Amino acid sequence: MFDTAMTELTFGRVWAPLIYLYGVGGIFFLVGMVISTRSKSLNTKTRNGKKWFKLLLFGYGWYLFIHTSLTLAALYLK
Repeated sequence: MFDTAMTELTFGRVWAPLIYLYGVGGIFFLVGMVISTRSKSLNTKTRNGKKWFKLLLFGYGWYLFIHTSLTLAALYLK
């Protein structure tokens, strides 16, 4: 049962959803960041605004890193 499941781990089943999630989601995230900065909801000229801008970018990268790491671990660690 497990052997047949491992043969079905193709690019389309493993990596395509991850790329779609962080690619398309990243576009929406960046559009939201641009809208926030242009509307001055997130003022990057203040110290607090710079902190939140960096924190939001770090959070996106952190979740991308964790999700990719766990996908790699699930594929290659036995």
